[in-house]
Amino acid sequence: MTGASGTEPAQDRVSTGLPGLDQVLDGLRIGDNVVWRVSDLDDYRRFVAPFVAAAATTGRRIIYLRFGQHPPLVSGTDNIRVVSLDALGGFEAFTSQVWRLIEEHGRGAFYICDCLSDLLDAWATDTMVGNFFRVVCPFLFELDTVAWFALYPSRHSRTTLDRIRETTQVLVDVHRAGDDVQVQPIKVWRRQSPTMFLPHREEAGRFVPVTDSSDATRLQAAIEQHQVHSQPLLDYWDRLFMELAQTPDEPADAGGLTDICDRVLQVLVSRDPRMLALARQHLGRDELLTIRSRLVGSGYIGGKAAGMLIARSILLNCDPSLWQQCLEPHDSSYLGSDVYYAFLVHNGLWPAIMRQRCAEGYLTEAPALRAGILAGKFPAEYRAELERLLDHYGQYPILVRSSSLQEDGFGNAFAGKYDSVFLVNQGPPEQRLGALEDAIRQVYASTMSEDALVYRKQRGLDQREEPMALLLQRVNGRFHGQYYLPDAAGVGVSRNTFVWDRDMDPAAGMVRLVMGLGTRAVDRIEGDHACVMALDHPSRRPFRNEDESFRFSQHLVDVLDTAGAGLITLPLSRLGEAAADLPLDRLGEQDRAASSRARELGLPAPVWRLTFQPLIRQGAFVSRVRSLLATLEAAYQHPVDVEFTVHLSDSQGPTFNLVQCRPLATLGESAAAVMPDPLPASQLLFANQGHFMGGNINLQIDRIIRVNAEHYAQLTQPARYQVASLVGELVRQAPAGQRIMLIGPGRWGTSSPELGVPVRFADIAGIAALVEVAERSGEMVPDLSYGSHFFQDLVETGIAYVALFPQDRHCEYYPERLLQFASDIRQLPEHSDLLAPGVVEVYELESQPLSLSADVVSQQLACFVPPPATPD
Repeated sequence: MTGASGTEPAQDRVSTGLPGLDQVLDGLRIGDNVVWRVSDLDDYRRFVAPFVAAAATTGRRIIYLRFGQHPPLVSGTDNIRVVSLDALGGFEAFTSQVWRLIEEHGRGAFYICDCLSDLLDAWATDTMVGNFFRVVCPFLFELDTVAWFALYPSRHSRTTLDRIRETTQVLVDVHRAGDDVQVQPIKVWRRQSPTMFLPHREEAGRFVPVTDSSDATRLQAAIEQHQVHSQPLLDYWDRLFMELAQTPDEPADAGGLTDICDRVLQVLVSRDPRMLALARQHLGRDELLTIRSRLVGSGYIGGKAAGMLIARSILLNCDPSLWQQCLEPHDSSYLGSDVYYAFLVHNGLWPAIMRQRCAEGYLTEAPALRAGILAGKFPAEYRAELERLLDHYGQYPILVRSSSLQEDGFGNAFAGKYDSVFLVNQGPPEQRLGALEDAIRQVYASTMSEDALVYRKQRGLDQREEPMALLLQRVNGRFHGQYYLPDAAGVGVSRNTFVWDRDMDPAAGMVRLVMGLGTRAVDRIEGDHACVMALDHPSRRPFRNEDESFRFSQHLVDVLDTAGAGLITLPLSRLGEAAADLPLDRLGEQDRAASSRARELGLPAPVWRLTFQPLIRQGAFVSRVRSLLATLEAAYQHPVDVEFTVHLSDSQGPTFNLVQCRPLATLGESAAAVMPDPLPASQLLFANQGHFMGGNINLQIDRIIRVNAEHYAQLTQPARYQVASLVGELVRQAPAGQRIMLIGPGRWGTSSPELGVPVRFADIAGIAALVEVAERSGEMVPDLSYGSHFFQDLVETGIAYVALFPQDRHCEYYPERLLQFASDIRQLPEHSDLLAPGVVEVYELESQPLSLSADVVSQQLACFVPPPATPD
């Protein structure tokens, strides 16, 4: 700490309550944080009492922060406020509560704190105890307070002790050897005397320096003899895992092993009761010790890492004969959640975090905080561990993935809300380390993206702790010259609520499959298509003929260009020219007509179409994916959503690398839809056979916001973004509880305005239903991207999805009838430099709401004016 020099005025001096101790320390100063390192809490308590009494006589406000498991240090009185704090909520919640308390009491308050070492029982790592002190101590100093703390030095690592010493103004050791108790100041900021830092014996209220070196030596020898059998100065975290490793795995000790495993699970894997129950059943001592060996730092590994590890253990435990052969060993490492907080504290970002956590700063403070994170530096001890991690991976590509505490849990998928970053991991070690640090900063900064913050707020998570751990994975795949990619990748869901044929069983599950990196399986693919496969009828497609099947197949492939470009997208034809060893014959079919034309024109041939029919016909792929999904759903007792890569082996058939597993977001088993039979022809807005997602739908619609396709098609790209902004504003300004349906051309939420309306999902998350309409002869076509991040967003927020193809014989659509259904109609925008009125139409229906109904069994969907109720 630093401060002004010179002689302090008398009003800046504070008494310890013991004149003899005041003489040793030259008194206390306003702003002092005083840390007592003790072996017995009574040695702290005996100094607290006179300090509190002296402060009370001067009329000081005294706040006692009560969080320890030991008996109270003081009792509440008129000028002593006892504030009980719960550390079990985690570092951020506890530190934030203390921060707000200090803000509330402002300048000049005095503080007494329980023993900091008791926080270890809640946090399991003294790294965070040190970070708590590094956050709170400077804030107390700024507000002219005096605060007292205690800790047991034998329970903390040297790194933490050093950081506390560096941060505090006064540090005092209390040594005890039997009845011989001596006080030795270690640090007294900006004060000094010839004997200040010697041990001092208390004699009749005086503290007498031990000036005889013989006495000092004997005292030190007695202290060391007393401590000879104590634990070395290791982090509490390390001692916890040492205890786990040393606990026998024998029936006689089963209770002890269960207890230590449970303690580890609660500080390493999850706080969520349902995830903890799965972890207790499927992660044992060996698995936990393996996680520790691959962990950088300490703290939670986060939801994404926990889900992946639990799912792998479920498969290997439930059917080892299959999955020991077909499930590839994972090669993952983890950056613990404590590293995230240490990074924030190390870069002085905690005050900004506190401003951002306030309601008024929740969104406005985020951009500056994001910039601060991107400019931050890593503590030296973590940089060294990251270097060793890169040594392990060599020059294989790495995927740096978010794995926050709340991510991929029951009810909160956070699908696509936080960043994942591919690293080609090429070049000299210092270049690769720099790229890894940049990737980690990018993922950390994504916690401050507006999309993530709005998602958290909408789900009531904005005030809950959300530390960001990271999952670092060797990218599964092979080198094809300069390009690196897996043979195939996919998303699988164990419950298929987008069945397009009434013979299909939703319980059989579904897969979205692509060649190359799985980015094209989890995101809406602009201008391209993943293979959507119902696992009970894998060869059936929602297409009318082979030409349509080829047209709506995957034409672009995401790969890693290890020559420097990183993640890129290549046309399949170009990739095939550059990499002759691609397994195209096992993933696709030759388009004979296109191949013939290519030969005539002197172009490369044959032309391949990625239909994945050879993989399906081979048989093992479908049976193994069905087994994987069914096994995980049974263990989770809930539908699941997994991400995986596929390795095509000549000897073993397809093998899998499971990279993610989470509970599947579903709209629930709502009641079957009630639709009039026959549908009232003149009262029908639209009807469809299939092409909806989310299960049964029974909704009342009070307002429709429609983007007029004819007008929208004439707009420039900037004007289309203005339309998206206008739609978002209309949704945000709608009365609470109003059920809104959006209707628009092509794809809502697209990043390519030529394909639809480029709204942000955060702007439309309050709607009830989303309708995409194929317009302009197929140029703006809906994307039924079931299993994608977009779908997760829809289902988690309870939004029904419908795709309309008016040219299809199974679809009826009468937008002109909105004029007769609505009680009020607005043509927007009314005034705009870019847009003419009528691009956006708003139809008020509250006087006569429409019904949106869908039945997943019959695959019937309709939106209509409900008939009048029949009198009883």
